[in-house]
Amino acid sequence: MEPKVYSSKEHKIPIDKIDHHAIYIIEKLKHAGFIAYLVGGSVRDLILGLKPKDFDISTSAKPEEIKKLFKSCILIGKRFRLAHIRFGKKIIEVSTFRSGDIEEKNLILRDNVWGSPKEDAKRRDFTINVLF
Repeated sequence: MEPKVYSSKEHKIPIDKIDHHAIYIIEKLKHAGFIAYLVGGSVRDLILGLKPKDFDISTSAKPEEIKKLFKSCILIGKRFRLAHIRFGKKIIEVSTFRSGDIEEKNLILRDNVWGSPKEDAKRRDFTINVLF
């Protein structure tokens, strides 16, 4: 299955409904040469016209590279490192694209491997979590 990309005219998500800190993170990652997308439940909520409770981002930047870009970043997790970027009490979670055996029933493997956006989408659970 190939990814389908929708233009802003097609998906009709108003930019002013996206958290300005999430936009800041995505733009800063892109400016540093990385790929970065808003992902998961916030995308679903925006499509449905609802206010997302939080915003998550996936990127080609590795956790240590994310930490270098954002002074308020802390890295969490042992098996798979995630970046939490803080803005006061608000936390935006940033994950690195993963790869993995898509035939494996358990998609969260002991030894995660960094991947591309396409590989990351394929290893997700094919529900709303595959929306970028």
